[in-house]
Amino acid sequence: MKCLYYLAPGLESAQRVSDDLHEVGISDFFLHVIAKDESGLIKRQIHSGNYLETLDVIREGFLGAMIGFVAGLIGAALLNYYGPFEDVPGVVNIALVAVATLFGAWAGGLVGIENENKKLARFHDDLETGKYLILIYARKEQESAVGEMMRTRHPEAELAGVDRHFINPFSAVQRRRRETRDQAGIPQQD
Repeated sequence: MKCLYYLAPGLESAQRVSDDLHEVGISDFFLHVIAKDESGLIKRQIHSGNYLETLDVIREGFLGAMIGFVAGLIGAALLNYYGPFEDVPGVVNIALVAVATLFGAWAGGLVGIENENKKLARFHDDLETGKYLILIYARKEQESAVGEMMRTRHPEAELAGVDRHFINPFSAVQRRRRETRDQAGIPQQD
């Protein structure tokens, strides 16, 4: 499953793209629209992006958990090396590492709530100018139908990037270069 990123110039365009994607067989679960101001999306009942897509909670949570795990291992090693207690059971070491890992994940998640998702950071300027970012999660068999429908019915929406799957917080979005309409195979409008 790939995540296709399209930039639509306005709310009307995003509404038409959403309706046409439903006709192609993409349900709301696999279609999310991200905008600077979501009020228009709510009024038109367009499925907007969720916090896991717009905030960096998962990525920062994983990073915090890794840091907490390392800190827990170091703490357990120091506890055993300096040994303020004679015989520290292994369960205490495991509990120390587990608590440090969970604390790190929690603290990382709190940091992630304050930050924009790293995958969407590439589109920050476009969103600030009022464009709408449409995330389409397409199965392999749907990709060609979605691409063809977007080329023929919505030449105003630009294919801005492709991600193998949005869920992996450490994968990078391959941002598409802005091509001329001839290079992209899109007919010129008069």
